[in-house]
Amino acid sequence: MNSAAIQSGRTTVKKDLIEPKTLKGFRDYLPAAMIPREQLIETAKSVYRSYGFSPIDTPALEYTEILTGKGGTESDKQMFRFEQGGRDVAMRFDLTVPFARFAAQNIGELGTPFKRYHVGTVWRGENPQKGRYREFVQCDFDTIGTTSNSADIETLFVIHDLMVKIGFSDFTIHINNRKILNGLLESLDLQSRAAEVLRALDKLPKIGADAVIKEMQEQGKLSQTQAEKVISLTTVKGSTAEILNSLEKQLAGNECGEQGVAYLREVFDAVDKAGIVSDRIVLDPSIARGLDYYTGTIYETFLNQLPGIGSVCSGGRYDNLAELFTTQQLPGVGASLGLDRLLAAMQELNLLDEISTPAPILVTQMDAKYTPDYLRIARDLRMYGFNVEVYPDTKAIKKQFKYANRHGFKIVIVAGDDEFEKQEWQVKDMQTGTQTAVRKEELLEHIRRILA
Repeated sequence: MNSAAIQSGRTTVKKDLIEPKTLKGFRDYLPAAMIPREQLIETAKSVYRSYGFSPIDTPALEYTEILTGKGGTESDKQMFRFEQGGRDVAMRFDLTVPFARFAAQNIGELGTPFKRYHVGTVWRGENPQKGRYREFVQCDFDTIGTTSNSADIETLFVIHDLMVKIGFSDFTIHINNRKILNGLLESLDLQSRAAEVLRALDKLPKIGADAVIKEMQEQGKLSQTQAEKVISLTTVKGSTAEILNSLEKQLAGNECGEQGVAYLREVFDAVDKAGIVSDRIVLDPSIARGLDYYTGTIYETFLNQLPGIGSVCSGGRYDNLAELFTTQQLPGVGASLGLDRLLAAMQELNLLDEISTPAPILVTQMDAKYTPDYLRIARDLRMYGFNVEVYPDTKAIKKQFKYANRHGFKIVIVAGDDEFEKQEWQVKDMQTGTQTAVRKEELLEHIRRILA
């Protein structure tokens, strides 16, 4: 704790100061970080709305029994859980489990199918690393109340369109179907060890096949032969058609596995007919999505320039999750944009503008007698849809331009006695450094050209 001397009349009083610091795994967001976050959230919402998804919200806190056992033992370990007023409560670790509770509670009013999006903060007590924090925002969308493969295909389309709308072209969406993995486990009589196998498979890209085989033997109690058969199926290579044919042969006679292959054939047929760039969608039998509640098609999205940062948009089908809360059948499918991870990647790729203001235009003040006029200029521009800030003081113009540079304004408007007499304003394009005298009636079009 710091100490500070505070003057009170002739008496100096020492005051202990609390050191300002954030918890490990948590962070403050300054305007330069918050502005692109909000822009990304608005982009996600616009894509979700374009497909007919409606907004909802749920509480940050749930009864612990709502959350435990839904995402697997690892999620349970990472949960922030405590007692409040004699109640056992926990902070949500994702938005999908609360949505399952929400749907079970409200589906009578909502009807099915129901399509929702939800942007909210979640908490996980995991080890913080680059792009991963203990408090982060998820941008989810889901369709609940249908088992149709059409909803699974549409989920893939939403992920694709979302990445394109954000501004990416060099990305790959990996897809698989848990029915394929479940069918293999059935054929090997390993259903009871599915959780251990799937969690081990999730680590395949990081630790390699040999290490995964070892973990499946040690944690899942699989034999060497069983573990090798799992790896053999999940590491099939080739074209999409070749992989599907290989999976079909390996799973011949298993209804669950054959159904998974058939669903994936439909997905890739739809991708082809939609005209989506084929290289962006990859069949990857190795992805498992470690959360226990997935039952069908699963998705993971990677930036080709930064594959090591992990999936930036993931999800899948979960047909049984809501059944924990209701006897009504409420199968669902959806995905979540990893906002903070994607922003970390965009920063590393220099894709974020260095700005700390949502207003591209700054109106300076040269003389206090013109303050009402400066405010009017800004107000007129706002009426045409521009975000405009007025510098609050009549400080030296050099200081006002320094402020404009620091915060990333694109346009600075300057007006003094001469300008008001001539009814023209000095408009500086901060990107090119060009300053132009612009007549009052031409100001709007001049600004539009600069910001176009």
